[in-house]
Amino acid sequence: MTALDASELCRLLGRWTTGRATLTEDLVAALVELIDAGLVPAGALLPPQRGLATALRVSRGTVTAAYEALEARGHLATNRGSGSRVRSARSQLNGRPSGRLFSFTSAPVDIVDLSTGSLPASPVAADVLGRPLAGELTAYLATDGYFPAGLPVLRQAIADQYTRDGLPTRPQQILVTSGAQQATWLAVTSLAGSGDLVLMEEPTYRGALEAIRATDARVEGLPLSGGGLDVGQVRRALNRKPQTLYCQTAIHNPTGRSMTDAARGELAAVVNDAGLVTIEDTCSADLTLSGPAVARTLAGLVDPELLVTIGSASKLFWGGVRIGWIRASEPWIHGLVELRKAVDLASSVVDQLLAVELIGRTDVARAQRRAMLTDALAATEAELTAAFPDWRWHPIDGGSGLWVDTGQDAVALAEHGKRVGVRLAAGPGFSTYAGQRTFLRLPVWHEPTMLRAGLTALIP
Repeated sequence: MTALDASELCRLLGRWTTGRATLTEDLVAALVELIDAGLVPAGALLPPQRGLATALRVSRGTVTAAYEALEARGHLATNRGSGSRVRSARSQLNGRPSGRLFSFTSAPVDIVDLSTGSLPASPVAADVLGRPLAGELTAYLATDGYFPAGLPVLRQAIADQYTRDGLPTRPQQILVTSGAQQATWLAVTSLAGSGDLVLMEEPTYRGALEAIRATDARVEGLPLSGGGLDVGQVRRALNRKPQTLYCQTAIHNPTGRSMTDAARGELAAVVNDAGLVTIEDTCSADLTLSGPAVARTLAGLVDPELLVTIGSASKLFWGGVRIGWIRASEPWIHGLVELRKAVDLASSVVDQLLAVELIGRTDVARAQRRAMLTDALAATEAELTAAFPDWRWHPIDGGSGLWVDTGQDAVALAEHGKRVGVRLAAGPGFSTYAGQRTFLRLPVWHEPTMLRAGLTALIP
C-alpha cells in the first residue's frame, strides 16, 4: 500500500489555496483533484493530520475537517490506528468528474480547454457521417444485432487495411471494440491481475495507465531514450518477472516522438527472447507529420503469439465514432471475445457500418490529418514561443500534442489555470509515479486566437 509523507503530498498540492473559499474547502477541492486524476491512487495512505498541518502551515483542525469531508464524500476510509486511506474509484462513481475523462464532459463555454489532444472530425468523417445509412442497415435488421467479435464486413475492412500497409492480416485476427479504451482494458485485463508487474513507458498514455491501475497490477515506468523506450532498461527489468509490457513505438502519446527502427528492432529481439507478451498501442500511428503515411510498429518483428495491437478510428476520423480494435493471433482473439461478452455484448452496428466506409478512405484521411496537423503545429509553436519563450519541447514526429517542459511546477500552473478559466493536463497525470512535474501536454490543433487567449490568461 502506498504511503504518502507530508512533504510529498505538499509537492503534489502545489499552490492549493484560492482566496475565494475557506482553507478547508480549498484543501478538499485540491485533494479531490489529485485523487480523481490518479495522482494519489486508490489505496494510498494520506499523511497523519498533524504532520500535514505542519507541512501546509495550517491548523490541525483545517486538515481534520478536510479529511472528514473527504470521508463523507466517499473518497477516504479512516480506521483508528491505521490512518486515512484513499478509497477505490468504484465508490466515487457519482462524484464530480475530473482527471483525463473530465476533458470529455461538457464544460462552460468560457473555459479554454487545453487538456485534451482529441481532434475534431476529419473532412472524410464529416462527408461519410452526413449521409443516411438506411440501405446498409437493412441487411442487419433481421438479425439480433449482436456481433461480439465485430461485423464480419468491418473485421475484413480492418484486416485489408493492415494488409495494404504491409502487414498481412486475416479478419479472424481482429476484434472490434467500442473504442480503443475498451480494447486497452480488455488486453490488460486478460493479461494482468492483482500484484502482477506491468512495464510501461515513463511518461505514458494516461488512459492506459488508468486501465492498468484498475486491475490492481503493479506498474513500473521505464524511461524514454531518443524518442522511445530505453531497451537496456527493458532488458534489466526482466529480472523482476513482468507479466506484460505496454508500449507505443510508433507515435508516442504524450511526447509525439517515434522509436527509431534500430531501437524498435532491439526491443523486438528482447521481447521475443524473453517471451514477454506485449501490448502495443498504435492509436496515433496514422498521425505522422513526415515520412510514411503510417508509422512503423512492432508488428512483423515480434512473434504474433506475443503481440496484442490496439488500434482506433478516433484519431484519424473522429472520436464520436466509437470504434476501436485489437489485432492479435486467433487464439488470443477467441479468448478476448469471451472476456468482452461478460461486460459488453457488441459494438453499435451503426458505428461499425460507418467505420467500414471510413476505413475504406484511410489514405485520404491520413493526408488530411497530416496537412491539418502540420499547419496547426507551426501556429501553436509560434504562439507558445511568443507567450512563454522559456518553455521547451522536442520536435515531434506526429500526434496531436506537444510535451512541453515549462521549467516550473506544472501542477501549480494547472491549478492557476483553473482559476483563470484554462484547463491544462499536467505531467504527473501521464506518469507512473506522479513525476514529470514540470511538463504539460498541450494540443496543437486549436485555432491560434483560442490558444492565444488561453496562454495569455496563464501569464502571471
